[in-house]
Amino acid sequence: MLGQFIKPMRIGMLALATALAATAASAADGVTDTTVLLGMSAPLSGPAGTYGRQLKEGIEACFQKVNAAGGVHGRQLKLLAVDDGYEVDNTVANAKRLIESDKAFALMSFYGTSATAAVLPILSATGVPLVGTISGAEGLRQPVHPQTFHLRASYGDETAAIVKNLITVGVKRVAVFYQDDGFGLAGLKGVKDALAAHKLEPVAVASVPRNSTDVAAAVAVMAKADAQAVVMVTLSRPTVEFIRQLHRAKANPFFVALSPVGTDQLVAELGPDEARGIQVAQVIPYPWGDKLEIVREYKRAIAAYSPNAPLSYYSLEGYLNAKLMIAALERTGPQPSRKGLVAALRNGPFDFGGYRVHYTTGSNSGSSYVEISVIGQNGRIMN
Repeated sequence: MLGQFIKPMRIGMLALATALAATAASAADGVTDTTVLLGMSAPLSGPAGTYGRQLKEGIEACFQKVNAAGGVHGRQLKLLAVDDGYEVDNTVANAKRLIESDKAFALMSFYGTSATAAVLPILSATGVPLVGTISGAEGLRQPVHPQTFHLRASYGDETAAIVKNLITVGVKRVAVFYQDDGFGLAGLKGVKDALAAHKLEPVAVASVPRNSTDVAAAVAVMAKADAQAVVMVTLSRPTVEFIRQLHRAKANPFFVALSPVGTDQLVAELGPDEARGIQVAQVIPYPWGDKLEIVREYKRAIAAYSPNAPLSYYSLEGYLNAKLMIAALERTGPQPSRKGLVAALRNGPFDFGGYRVHYTTGSNSGSSYVEISVIGQNGRIMN
């Protein structure tokens, strides 16, 4: 008689334990009945802090817009953004914290090539997806990492467009100034490969340490190079110091930068007069325009939910990353899982009002969009 009660009791307890485990797993994955928690690591302070803050503003404006309309399948989206100061060790620690302690469902908008490369083993070990990396490095794209999805074009796409543009106007003596880290080395390789396609090679190559403005040695090299153009694979502060010192050395090549420089930051720090004529490759649509619906939507969202935030390429990139995350979550259905999110991202394409993202077989690069902008009179950025 007692055995008859014990067996059903055990079955009942097992079912209860299974249900509790499922609930715990759901909570551990950052999903509750009312919220989805997403984690981000980016420089929010230090020399690169402007980039991270603008990315965060774009993401939060998009999330607030969606949350005001009821969220995704009834859940509010929450962003936990942590500062890494553009230091690799900090990014790795942040990734572990976001996954292990904060229990983020997925990660998004991690900033930087070296930092992203350093967290890939963590993603492999945990199965946590990373959506919308802020890097165009080919080394992050091949071989394909199953949990990593890139929204922006690659540095190969950017440098090919830059070199093609230079060759078209008769520029053949091209030098490269790069940041001595994963980002800079990836851009340097892209320029070399693009020049090699035209049977050319750089007339000079010089670097600056990561998170530094010590450009004196690079300026000395470039001042002797007699380059017609210098392609700069650097962030804004070393770029500004490099241009100023090169001008003082009486060298006046044509300057072209890759997108991570941050065009509006470059104008703000260099000044409109000295910035005039610099070209910048862009992997995100022109954020001050009205031609594309996604840009019009972004501008309305910033005005409504972050009215003190400036419009910028980085802010719009954050907004697009948020749009991609939202669209993928919507496709996963009312019971989201990390595997479901990955499958949804693979089951594209996504068209965000003129900016298309599509992950093809054997690729985690969602876009090859590149256009060249130029800084005009009074610091105006023109596309």
